Amino acid sequence: MTNDWTDIKNSDCILVQGANPAENHPASMAWVNEARDKHGAKLIVVDPRFTRTAATADLYVALRPGTDIVFLGGLINYTLQNRLYNEEYVKYYTNALTLIHPDFKGPADLDGLFSGYDAEARSYDTASWQYQKEQKTVTVTQKDPVTGEDVTVEKQVSVPKKATSLDDPNCAFAHLKKHFARFTPELVEQVCGTPKEKFLQVAELYCATGAPDKSGTIMYAMGQTQHTVGTQNVRATAILQLLLGNIGIPGGGVNALRGESNVQGSTDMALLFHDLPGYLGSPTDKHPDLAAYLAKFDTTSYWVNGPRFFTTLMKAWFSAAATKENDYAYHYIPKTSGNYSWIALFEAMYAGQIKGLICMGQNPAVAGPNARLERKALQNLDWLVMMDLFETETASFWKGPGVNPQEVKTEVFLLPAADAMEKAGSIVSSGRRSQWRPAVAAALGDDKEDIWILTRLVRDLKEAYKDSTEAKDRPILDLVWNYGDEPDVELVAREINGYALEDVKDASGKVLVEKGKVIPGFATIASAADPGTIACGNWLFGGYFAEADDGTGTMMPAVKRRGQNDPGGYGFYPNWGFTWPANRRILYNRASARPDGTPWAENKKVIWWDPTADSGQKDAQGNPILGKWVGYDVPDFPPTKKPDAKADPAKTGLGAQAGTDPFLMKSDGKGWLFAPAGLNEGPFPEHYEPLESAVVNPLSGVQNNPVIKLWDTDADKEIGDRVGTSDEFPIICTTYRLCEHWQAGAMSRNLPWLAECQPDMFIEMGEELAQEKGIKNGGQVIVASARGQIKVVALVTKRWRPYQVNGKKVHQVGMPWHYGWQGLATGDIANDLTPHIGDGNTMIPEYKAFLVDVRKA
Repeated sequence: MTNDWTDIKNSDCILVQGANPAENHPASMAWVNEARDKHGAKLIVVDPRFTRTAATADLYVALRPGTDIVFLGGLINYTLQNRLYNEEYVKYYTNALTLIHPDFKGPADLDGLFSGYDAEARSYDTASWQYQKEQKTVTVTQKDPVTGEDVTVEKQVSVPKKATSLDDPNCAFAHLKKHFARFTPELVEQVCGTPKEKFLQVAELYCATGAPDKSGTIMYAMGQTQHTVGTQNVRATAILQLLLGNIGIPGGGVNALRGESNVQGSTDMALLFHDLPGYLGSPTDKHPDLAAYLAKFDTTSYWVNGPRFFTTLMKAWFSAAATKENDYAYHYIPKTSGNYSWIALFEAMYAGQIKGLICMGQNPAVAGPNARLERKALQNLDWLVMMDLFETETASFWKGPGVNPQEVKTEVFLLPAADAMEKAGSIVSSGRRSQWRPAVAAALGDDKEDIWILTRLVRDLKEAYKDSTEAKDRPILDLVWNYGDEPDVELVAREINGYALEDVKDASGKVLVEKGKVIPGFATIASAADPGTIACGNWLFGGYFAEADDGTGTMMPAVKRRGQNDPGGYGFYPNWGFTWPANRRILYNRASARPDGTPWAENKKVIWWDPTADSGQKDAQGNPILGKWVGYDVPDFPPTKKPDAKADPAKTGLGAQAGTDPFLMKSDGKGWLFAPAGLNEGPFPEHYEPLESAVVNPLSGVQNNPVIKLWDTDADKEIGDRVGTSDEFPIICTTYRLCEHWQAGAMSRNLPWLAECQPDMFIEMGEELAQEKGIKNGGQVIVASARGQIKVVALVTKRWRPYQVNGKKVHQVGMPWHYGWQGLATGDIANDLTPHIGDGNTMIPEYKAFLVDVRKA
């Protein structure tokens, strides 16, 4: 989330697309309701299903699953055609004026593709997507290596070349207009099945938030991401918000609703294959040595500090073994050579390439796409270790329905784990806010905390390798694991925060942090003369376990951080928990003020430049230097960075060096309307149909995302992992969560009162479809896809209706995905029907749009 849960209350219009906060994220819904109650904010819900959130909305609009880009593209086009965008914001704070390579062409010219596509490799050469560049002499501020003071110097740098007008045909803005001009209200109706009049109601209501005294927020969840174009769905929301000036301001933002209380924390700590803690990125086989890896960090954004953050991470992990002379133990870190995400892992298991799996709090036998394939893949393992509260379907896959235990070779170990309420530690909510949860109950029987189990594992591995003299074993032997035999979670928190291994000094020799003390924030890493004097497990959390400024003790545990102070009344509560980075509630908050530093509007001001405020610095004569950023949030840049009131937007774009560029993590300091890098299928979102679709793509001749990975198991008829056609399976199906059950079901289906609330697996369908199929409410039905079939209870409802798509009537149905054979509430597994296919960037599975047929059982 760019913003915070509580900040939703500051919004004038809330667009919920691909989420159901009333049921699945009720904490966020409380702030939605406050915005509506306190100042009349409007709630718009765009969803294939009439959800409980939709039932409370001011405006509900249905769309066909898998067509979010067309709907959001229509809003972008409406904004552009009616000049509802914040022009000053767009010119100064986005790359709208940046000139793009003259060879670039988009789907409007190439029938659904961008320039550079290689059909055989299913990938793009992105050379034509790049900025035009020019050499310029610029004045930059940097640290004097002797005195440590800020000095200004002139440097020759290569910078993006800018147009002087948004009308320049080669600028990013012109390409944006051309690309989205195709996304008319008529196309929205044709592709999404959304009536034109309904779409225009949404457009008129939401796009009005481009006014300086208004703000709109977009809330999304798995309904946007679990598609083969999921990343580009979210990208479309970012483009819309940048055009409207809704990034960096209260009540704005692109706000992901995470599925559990600590999902945000898990990604921050790099539990995904492609990352290191703090989003540093994992080394790949293209980074054979440290120099190659560090070269990936650009030098004109805040990522100029990336090498320092990596150094402190290696010191936290390997301490004395991570020296400058041995490249901070870089060779200890594995180098990825491909995609190791969920689908790829199970494909490798199915092929017999992986021999063992440690599964912590996951239930792939229920949760994975084409779960039949994934359960069969588990049979090819030599061993499986399960850490969980219950014997889940994954733990019992070897004795599940249709499986002969005598034919399964996998040895399964079940380690009983403690529940979240039975262990202490910090969690990070969707809004990036950390809070400390104390243990409120003792673990039962032999149940142990995760940290206890992992400590035993590490201890025994070290014992097993203690006599090894082989270099390949040094990472195990040199790994620092000093949390105690009965591990102390606060020692883990201290390491994550960062602490001084030696006195930390700046370039002048001044001691910033004494040996053994925690660092006050990641700025210490950035300013240390030798970052190797610091061990820090995650730079983003620098300061989260440090002493609080208000004298209330450490920032964590948050049980000591319950301050009610709320400057500005925005709901920031800076003394309640800690929000990364630097306890900042709104990311990119430089954009909350105009280029000259004044607020866009009095009712939306967060930080602003005060030319009379004492900066805390002195000039050469010892006189105080006046001028700094003040306000209600922590500025997203040095508070003394002076805005350039006379800045020419055509000459900005120097990244972190410029006082008018808010997006300090981008090399040019701009929000990217046009993405020259980072996305596999194109610099703009383009509509492609789901892998399985009931219709031919009405927008272009390219049916599916052209860069998605297709697997060899498509030919395996035993598991049925093939692409279903609309002739066999004419009905669109989507999966979703229920208020009464939790994720893959183990924690809720074992509780009698929740099992009683939702005892049976079911399918929701509309009355018209049920009548066509002769299906009665409460009757048993068979749901079939190209992967197999399941038996469920029919729930016939008015909440589902067919769409008219490109002149064709298309029915849709929906199923919850919580059920399995274990527990009290049992049922067939919805994901037995979903395809083993993922997004073109992240590989998140396409659970939200696939084809089925239904019939009476």
